[in-house]
Amino acid sequence: MLEQAAEGGARLAVLPENFVAMGRRDVANIGRAEAHGHGPILPWLKLAARDLKLWIVAGTLPLPPDERPDGKVTACSLLIDEHGEQVARYDKLHLFDVDVADNRGRYRESDDYAHGNNVVVADTPVGRVGLTVCYDLRFPELYTALREAGAELITAPSAFTAVTGAAHWDILIRARAIETQCYVLAAAQGGVHPGPR
Repeated sequence: MLEQAAEGGARLAVLPENFVAMGRRDVANIGRAEAHGHGPILPWLKLAARDLKLWIVAGTLPLPPDERPDGKVTACSLLIDEHGEQVARYDKLHLFDVDVADNRGRYRESDDYAHGNNVVVADTPVGRVGLTVCYDLRFPELYTALREAGAELITAPSAFTAVTGAAHWDILIRARAIETQCYVLAAAQGGVHPGPR
C-alpha cells in the first residue's frame, strides 16, 4: 500500500495503529527487539520511506520509553521523513481502558502499555503535522493543544473495535476536524482479525 500511495503522488502516508501487532505476546516481543535495534520493523520503515521518497506516520509500534522501570512499552507513533530519518515520536497519551458490548467485553491497554506525556507537532512538506493515536480522538483538549502548537494536519492512526468504530469513528474524526479547523488524516485497521475484536 505504501508503494501505491507513492505511485499515486502521495507525500505522506499513515499506517494504522497496531499495524505490526495486536496481541499481548507480540507487544512484549516486538518492544524488546525494536528497542535494542534488532527488530526488522524500524529498518524496513526507514528503507521504505527512503526508497519511495515518502513521509510515513508509522501507526503504532510498541517501544519502551526512556527509563521505564516496570518494563511497559508505549504505543508509539513515529514520523519518518523521505530520507528514512525519524523526525518525531509520539507516545499515546490516552490508553483504551474501557468495557465494550462485544465478545471481549473489557479492554485494558494499561496492562501492557504506559501512557505518554507530550504533545507532538512536526514540520513536513505538507504542513505542520500533529500526532495522535486512536483513543486520543475522544479528548478534544489534546487536539486543541495541537492546533495551538501550530498543527495544520493531525494524524489519528487507529484500531477501533467493531462496536466502537461503527458507533463513533466518523463522528469523532469530523468533530476534531471541525473544532480545530485542521485536516484529520485517520487510518484504521481493516480485514479480518483473529479473536473477539
